[in-house]
Amino acid sequence: MMKSSARTIESLGADRSHALHRSLHHDYPIAVGGKGAWLFDARGRRYLDGSGGAAVSSLGHGHPRLIDAVREQAARLAFAHTAFFTNEPMERLAARLAAAAPGDLERVLFVSGGSEAVEAAVKLALQYHAEHGEPARTHVIARRRSYHGATLRALALGDSLWRQEPFRPALARIAHVAPCYAYREQQTEESDAEYAARAAASLEAEILAIGPERVAAFIAEPVVGATAGAVPPVADYLQRVREICDRHGVLLILDEVMCGMGRTGSLFACEQEGVIPDLMTLGKGLGAGYQPIGALMVRESLYRVIAEGSGSFRHGHTYMGHPVACAAGNAVLDVIEEDKLLPRVRWAGERLRQLLEECFASHPHVGDIRGRGLLIGIELVENRADKTPFAPERAVHRQVMRAGMAEGLICYPAGGTIDGRRGDHILLAPPFIVSDDEIEELVQRLVRTLDRVFLAPRQKAG
Repeated sequence: MMKSSARTIESLGADRSHALHRSLHHDYPIAVGGKGAWLFDARGRRYLDGSGGAAVSSLGHGHPRLIDAVREQAARLAFAHTAFFTNEPMERLAARLAAAAPGDLERVLFVSGGSEAVEAAVKLALQYHAEHGEPARTHVIARRRSYHGATLRALALGDSLWRQEPFRPALARIAHVAPCYAYREQQTEESDAEYAARAAASLEAEILAIGPERVAAFIAEPVVGATAGAVPPVADYLQRVREICDRHGVLLILDEVMCGMGRTGSLFACEQEGVIPDLMTLGKGLGAGYQPIGALMVRESLYRVIAEGSGSFRHGHTYMGHPVACAAGNAVLDVIEEDKLLPRVRWAGERLRQLLEECFASHPHVGDIRGRGLLIGIELVENRADKTPFAPERAVHRQVMRAGMAEGLICYPAGGTIDGRRGDHILLAPPFIVSDDEIEELVQRLVRTLDRVFLAPRQKAG
């Protein structure tokens, strides 16, 4: 008689699993269920999902309206290839996103995730310039301390040295300019406006160095996600970037895969900056974890050049515009709108920040607490006074992740915060539906987590 899959897998160590896991030497607990802000493993342990996985599970786990939407669409139409058909969920979701987005971001391409959306954005930018009579525009500029995906071009655009290392010979050569990272790069005497101007000026200098006639696009996350830990721009930085791009005919791609779809308190993060990109990528929260889906949004002026030229975007994936994935996206929008979750995100984000600052205001190893809405980063340091980072070989961010799991708290860790090698941070991105009590519980579990990492070794040594 066949055993249950959960029990069978639970009995296997990493060396006996047939799955190719992220780490080949780690025994992962088996997730078997979830409800609201909580996940449960096969051994019956409960985990407060303080990061929504990787800022994905924006509406929590086991949401009945999303489950129903996916089930009903799968029963009605599971798949129809976009080379032959369009479908109602795709058309409806595209119309809703176009209506909600700022400016004339009127056209939407649906893919299976953020990396695919970034690849599509770069390809569309290149095709646009070719059909616009400027085929020499082939360079894309990005920023240091950014992340844009795991596929080869997206990986090259990002600045995650650890992820890039094995593949560096195959990566496209990308120019990276200064980030807008106030905690590390703003000088003491600089105002926010002065620092914003200096950070933006590095983009213009690079455009001029390459030659404006050769630059196709600049890509940036409005609020930097995993690689630098929820870093928001200061002052009018993004407005300055928009002006620089316009001045030199460079397309602006805003990557909202992590910070979009309500995560920072507005449906699109760029709304808060008063900036309209030429292309915008979405993912993660668009499906809220109930289906894999990403999107590329395109300004009407770009679409028209291609529509009146070749008449075809030279790009395609098997699962583009997937009906079940788009049904999930529509259900996500329904819940955000009907339950008025954007004000909730703003309030919950302020409350979480307040509690974090109260608890860690004088913590010797918490250097910075930053972010926007329910996307919050905590930078961890050896010395708070002078911002000295921990030695990279200590991998403090991974220690915090493991200690958090022991405390029943999921937080997203990352290293190389400062320069790709040095620096540690964790990311908090709980679901929009997190309760007031759960916010307090999250902070208390984080207190115990950091105590495990920083106090326990001293107590043992004593």
